[in-house]
Amino acid sequence: MNHPPVWDGVLRRLDAKMPAFAVEAWVHPLVVQHEGDALRLVCPSPFHRDRLRGRYLEAITACAADAAGRPLRVELRVGAAAPPRAASGTDTTEGRAPAAERPASGPGGDAPAARARHPLPQSFDSFVVGPCNALAREAAFALAQGRQLGVSPLFLAAEPGLGKTHLARAITLEARRAGLARVQYASAEGFTSELMSALRGNQMPGFKRRFRQDCDLLVLEDVQFLRGKNATQLELFHTIEHLLDAGAKVVLSADRMPKAIPDLDDRLRSQLASGLVAEMDAPDAEVRRRILRAKAAGGGVRLPDDCLERLVERVRGSVRDLEGVLIQLVASAALLKRPIDLDLTETALQKVAPGSARVTRLGPEAVIAVVAGFFKTTPAALASRSRRRDVLVPRQLAMYLCRRYTDASLQRIGDALGREHPAVSHAISALERAILERAPLRYQVEALSARLDAMAAPAAGRGARAPR
Repeated sequence: MNHPPVWDGVLRRLDAKMPAFAVEAWVHPLVVQHEGDALRLVCPSPFHRDRLRGRYLEAITACAADAAGRPLRVELRVGAAAPPRAASGTDTTEGRAPAAERPASGPGGDAPAARARHPLPQSFDSFVVGPCNALAREAAFALAQGRQLGVSPLFLAAEPGLGKTHLARAITLEARRAGLARVQYASAEGFTSELMSALRGNQMPGFKRRFRQDCDLLVLEDVQFLRGKNATQLELFHTIEHLLDAGAKVVLSADRMPKAIPDLDDRLRSQLASGLVAEMDAPDAEVRRRILRAKAAGGGVRLPDDCLERLVERVRGSVRDLEGVLIQLVASAALLKRPIDLDLTETALQKVAPGSARVTRLGPEAVIAVVAGFFKTTPAALASRSRRRDVLVPRQLAMYLCRRYTDASLQRIGDALGREHPAVSHAISALERAILERAPLRYQVEALSARLDAMAAPAAGRGARAPR
């Protein structure tokens, strides 16, 4: 869906003003039209329109005027939430990244391969602190503000969904707010892709200028994906060495401690651990309670105390798990047109709460096989270049469920389905939005989730963990 240019500016400003959950739930589903001094926002339902008017219209109007450089009249209407091509709840332009996902250029821009659809929405203000992550948060904030330079390189270690990406993006945002213009934010996959392109195109001077000379802060995520990539490891080692010698700051993240990353060069491993290594643990009950309250309030949702306590008791995994069950609960309440109560909370927990028996233990191949069987097709068909609807929709569902049920990177999921990293990211984002709006798609996800839960439970009982 193509938005008018001014809307990109509005979204960037809303990301800084509103919680990410609220932006995702109430702003992303809008269809936007810009004509003269009017910005028309088409809402998917009267309920959505009324909630937007009551809670977020003032902020949207202010951001629109700021982005346009003049006052704009914001009109709310009710209509289709997306063009007809998205009837399945997915975006059929699978092979092409949306405009906001394409690389940005200019000084201090993010790494092209690491740009998200809405870059860096997380901030320190929206990060919930507790004993599980206090050291990581304080070190990250001090580094972003230019204090305690001795913590560089800062290494953030946490299992998926515990907030290391939130902190990495908050560092980037805060450093830019503090006046640090030359900031580079990238994933390990993006760094590798750019390096390989530079080597093939004989453009290494430009690559080194970007990540060494023109860089005061380097934030590199998911370092564990560099395992076995010797050329990238060597280049990263020399890049970090150069930055530290020049007084620049370096932040790295991974899903495990440096010593636990296999197939890593000893020099690089030692370098990663030479500053401050901050490990983040799963949130305790009090932190889970505060996270759920913050996300519910940010989405304009009233979460009764008894329902809140049931979620806190039952969902003991990552922040991602908490978000998943809250989205399921809110979507169910909206679709069924009933208030959130204990019965609805129990239903949502049965659908998506991981508990102790459903931790991401399946591999992408297993998930893809389940989706293919559900739609009476084959994994080979899902990985083909076919764009027929009976192949496209199952393929995108497979991408979404691989992200939920496995530890695989977007690149690995894409490799298993014959697609590139941006296409996987785009498909997952489109599906997450569509699940809130389209009951038939949600029912398909629930049916597939039930099959995957049944597969994952025995593995949890044995205490097994699939290879990453």
